[in-house]
Amino acid sequence: MIEKLKELLRKYEEIIAYLIVGGLTTLVSWAAKFLANYLLFGNTMHPSSFENAVLSMINWTAGVIFAYFTNRKFVFKSKDPMLKEAPKFVLSRVSTLILDMVVMQVLNVMLGIHLIIATVISAVLVIIANYVFSKLFVFNKKESKES
Repeated sequence: MIEKLKELLRKYEEIIAYLIVGGLTTLVSWAAKFLANYLLFGNTMHPSSFENAVLSMINWTAGVIFAYFTNRKFVFKSKDPMLKEAPKFVLSRVSTLILDMVVMQVLNVMLGIHLIIATVISAVLVIIANYVFSKLFVFNKKESKES
């Protein structure tokens, strides 16, 4: 039984590490977002379009900085030069920033869904998209071996 569990952990090590790092990244991002909401906008639960955009940018910036270094070291165990990876990482995260902003505008601003609920839904979609982009484009081990 223990050997079977160890085998499963080895088989899914990258995904498990990504989920842990993704969870921590989400906590860092949300802490920055909700702290900014408190400090800048008086802790509103229904921010305006402008306020939502500002909060998404703060959320994104904190998350990208934390996520790049933790994904590089703990998930994808990359040894490639940072100058090669970092621009691709940022570009992939720009696309999910746009996804986050669209989802937040639709759910929170247009449909009136509570900020926290909309944030959770957006985070799930963004985490999935970030893994796909990181796996296929940023930390692609096949590409780094060919280089």
